[in-house]
Amino acid sequence: MSQLHTRHQNSKTPNKLLLLGGSHAEIPLIKAAQELGWYVITTGNNRDGLGHPYADKTVFADYSNKEAMVELARRENVQAVCSGCNDFSLLSTVYVCEKLGLAGHDSYTTSLEIHHKDKYRALATRLGIPTPKAITVKVAGTNFAADQDEIASKACADFETAIAQLTYPIIVKPVDLTGGKGIHRAATIEEARTAYKDACSRTRQDHVVVEEFVEGSNHGFSAMLVKGKVAFAFADNEQYFINKYLVSGANTPSTSGSATLAKLRDYSERIAHELNLVDGILHIQYIERADGTPIIIEICRRSPGDLYIKFVKYATGIDYPKFIVMAETGEDISSIVDAPTQGFWLRHCVMAGRNIENNSVVRDVAFAPEIQENIVEKFLWHKPGEIITDKSLYKAGIVFFKFDTLAEMQDKTAQMTDFVKIVVD
Repeated sequence: MSQLHTRHQNSKTPNKLLLLGGSHAEIPLIKAAQELGWYVITTGNNRDGLGHPYADKTVFADYSNKEAMVELARRENVQAVCSGCNDFSLLSTVYVCEKLGLAGHDSYTTSLEIHHKDKYRALATRLGIPTPKAITVKVAGTNFAADQDEIASKACADFETAIAQLTYPIIVKPVDLTGGKGIHRAATIEEARTAYKDACSRTRQDHVVVEEFVEGSNHGFSAMLVKGKVAFAFADNEQYFINKYLVSGANTPSTSGSATLAKLRDYSERIAHELNLVDGILHIQYIERADGTPIIIEICRRSPGDLYIKFVKYATGIDYPKFIVMAETGEDISSIVDAPTQGFWLRHCVMAGRNIENNSVVRDVAFAPEIQENIVEKFLWHKPGEIITDKSLYKAGIVFFKFDTLAEMQDKTAQMTDFVKIVVD
């Protein structure tokens, strides 16, 4: 039994934990914190967040506003702060903890090195970790008329100079956003210019990144660090559907071989040593080249979204949400064991099919007979009659599946968008 658990059982008033988020993605964290004895306060702007009803209290506020979060933490007299499944949430979390002297997180400066794509690319280059060739370019703003804005004109010129140094296709992306927001692949200079304008319009920073596109298969690697070493690791194969930069599913065990996964452990420990990272999660998205080299494209120190941590728990038997909360509240997580994946699993996001148009009206979600016996859990939140305003982002829920064999997992994963469909009027 952890000290946290004992302390709360002996206390009439449980300690308070502020969780920056309250969507469906945070539900496992909320439940885990409560099981550990915390009084959980959620926050965020979305009053319809599916996680908020699970909390002990909710205070609606913008969690990307760091100073507002400091004031909220002080006002609620919290003893710990836990990040939700969003980079803005993580950066505000570490900022609050640094200001208030709370344990469980890296410094704000260290967190920026990991979570801002341009800073991570520089870190990886310094540590000899394979990373796409990338160049940072100033944002031109939303006014692209060169004769009206000298700053925008120079930024656009710098962008042209940058892309001339890269081999097409290239990727243009904001440094501060996740979930595929503002990310575009460009095969021509005209496509690159359009992508640059969109990235500039979305970012909150004064610069974006342009980098060479990496060919290969997409994967996730989620590790738990203890004293700078990988004490637990989990790997998956990612699926994408209409939006090529938004993960729509993941299955496991990973197709990556032992040599590739060993490299990812080594890279994780290099980063942990260089930045003196505190114990806790280090989550990586990578592209595996044909020669087995893993190229890290995203990295973070927070829980991934869409119930990924529940997926890890199903597949390994390790209570990943609990260990994440323990780490972020400064508790000892050295008891975690490096358990392998047990069986064949899929986490699938129910998204709009290619035949569905924007402004379609949702009626239901249909499951084919061929997949019924594989369903372990459905978590559906669609409402009959709601409008699909952007089919590239719309999700009706998340479903977990278990399969008997590797071949069955691979075959049914490939057909999952036919087996599970959103029905519209």
